[in-house]
Amino acid sequence: MAVGEEALAFSGVATVGRMAEWPDWIPTPEIQARLGPYPSRVPGGPANPLGARALYLYAGNKDTLYRIHGTNQPEYIGQAISSGCIRMTNEDVIDLFDRVKPGATVVVLPPGRSAWLMAKPVASRSG
Repeated sequence: MAVGEEALAFSGVATVGRMAEWPDWIPTPEIQARLGPYPSRVPGGPANPLGARALYLYAGNKDTLYRIHGTNQPEYIGQAISSGCIRMTNEDVIDLFDRVKPGATVVVLPPGRSAWLMAKPVASRSG
């Protein structure tokens, strides 16, 4: 999984507000300024940076503009290079897409935080 550059990364609680197979990508003006000229819309398909599936993260009823999505550049998995999104291999995002329903809660931890550190120890049961 690749996550967004630290300065752009989303953290917090969101819900899956929308899901798409082979989604179109509409680069924001900020992405256009930062990464160079792109078409205003990149149609879904193997050449699209969003890959095979996308889960759109919402806070309340508002699109956060952050996504969990696939990639057409699996060589970058494990690096913080996207524009704040959570990028997975196409195979993994297809599996996740098939398991998740719209409205599912997503917790994105800030950089340096681990789910293991946040978990409370479970009292042992003797018996």
